[in-house]
Amino acid sequence: MNNDFYSKLSINPIIAAVKDTEKLEKAIESPCEIIFLLKGNICNIEEIVRKVKDADKSIYIHMDLMDGFARDAYAIKHISEKAKPDGIITTKSSIIKIAKELGVFAIQRLFIIDNLSLTSGINSINTVRPNAVEIMPGVMPKITKKISSEVKVPVIAGGLISDKEDVIDSIKAGAMGISTSKEEIWEM
Repeated sequence: MNNDFYSKLSINPIIAAVKDTEKLEKAIESPCEIIFLLKGNICNIEEIVRKVKDADKSIYIHMDLMDGFARDAYAIKHISEKAKPDGIITTKSSIIKIAKELGVFAIQRLFIIDNLSLTSGINSINTVRPNAVEIMPGVMPKITKKISSEVKVPVIAGGLISDKEDVIDSIKAGAMGISTSKEEIWEM
């Protein structure tokens, strides 16, 4: 699997999370090397991916948030063959498994809301083995440290990151990258 996710994160650990297609231009113009697309549909996904790739940026599509696609192997196959993103993001372990079988770079997004979700999230990561994991909310350095120490995949902290201190704390805790929709952080 040829993917420059890790090398681009080493250049800039900030990931522009775009949840409004009107913010896409700003993300493309930012110093961020990677864009997480959190909004799109079957009609505009190919154009969005092409636009990002034309700017020499990487783009990962959040499958759960795309309109007009089922959450199945056909959707992943269609998106990877037609739109050609660098990878996908999903909360669903079953989609991660399918993506990996198809040779698609897969990032698993986990919402950590209590000890049960923490334990089951770590177990899921160690079982499914996504290429990376995004934990939310990202403003929990102790949790980021725990997950980073217990899994063998890169960790991204995302959600509720509001300032430079949050970014630094997450990186110190073991996050390889920080995803955020806050445009001022994209410029850090």
